[in-house]
Amino acid sequence: MLYEEYYAYALSICLRYADNRDEASEILNDGFMKIFNNIKLFDLSKPFKPWLRKIMVNTAINHFHQKQRNIQASEIEQARHEPDSENIISGISYQEIIAMLQKLPPAYRTVFNLHVLEGYKHEEIAQMLKITVGTSKSNLFKAKESLKKIMNDFFEADYVEKE
Repeated sequence: MLYEEYYAYALSICLRYADNRDEASEILNDGFMKIFNNIKLFDLSKPFKPWLRKIMVNTAINHFHQKQRNIQASEIEQARHEPDSENIISGISYQEIIAMLQKLPPAYRTVFNLHVLEGYKHEEIAQMLKITVGTSKSNLFKAKESLKKIMNDFFEADYVEKE
């Protein structure tokens, strides 16, 4: 019942960190295994959702570390510097936003999610990911630059299709 009740919420967290839905499902299942194995540690006087969220985020970070060890290669690419343009995004679906996030290299995506979506500070991210604060800041900058390009490509393709 717990799995069914919180499946959608947990999957939405995992999708932000994963390359694709299959990987998100793997993170989700690993996270739920941790929850089930440690349910006796949960403090019943506190809300359940934040505890679940923290476990899912930490599981995604662990998955990121494991993936990095398996790949043993740096995926940091030089982001092209495009002029800043503030655009209002409207009419874009949640699935399209997730798809854009999934196009980011894992290192960029993880720092972006932790800082922008989860609210962690660079010092905390550096400690969690075992990177320097400077690398965290750099990855966030490059993630934002990459997202700008991905979004520009998305809107250009959308505009061209409608013409």
